[in-house]
Amino acid sequence: MFQSLFEEFIYAGRGTFQLLLGRRDASSNFDLSLRGLTGSFVAFLVAAAFNAFLPGIMGVENAPSATSALLFVLVLYGTQAGAAALILRVFGRGDGFVPYLVCDNWATFYISVLSALMVAVRLNGDLSLLILGVGVIIVEINIARLIVTLRPLQIVGFLFAQLIGVMIGLMIIGAFLPPELADQAALSGAVSG
Repeated sequence: MFQSLFEEFIYAGRGTFQLLLGRRDASSNFDLSLRGLTGSFVAFLVAAAFNAFLPGIMGVENAPSATSALLFVLVLYGTQAGAAALILRVFGRGDGFVPYLVCDNWATFYISVLSALMVAVRLNGDLSLLILGVGVIIVEINIARLIVTLRPLQIVGFLFAQLIGVMIGLMIIGAFLPPELADQAALSGAVSG
């Protein structure tokens, strides 16, 4: 569909903004195939690596190492994606899994960029978390509604399943880490996913 990753990057930015606005034509800006999934996963990994290294670059004390933070994000990603795949299969909508991942990966990338810009302009931490949180919820609902085309009750179940997936991921992380690092993992996972 797109000639290059850069072109896909531009269109996915437009599509992510359209998802935020709830525009029905948002899907036309994403390559919802397996090829598009590959490009979106590259964008997700860039965002995850950026978020993993950012605390060290900014001199945050007691932050987990970049490797640990990246591992935390990948565990949370895996459990959240697994829960999404499971609930979509229960709904008989397994065909929506790849399109969901493509849009979610790109949204994560652009939300990470927005988060970094907010940090760069020193926007209040609570206000920026509120803005990002509301934006993430709107985008996730619109991915479920406009991309995966779930019905309203299915959207609620879909979001709930993802939340359960994240909680399972946090339990897995917590089982293998000392408590103080598990708390930091929960914070880094909440910011990136």
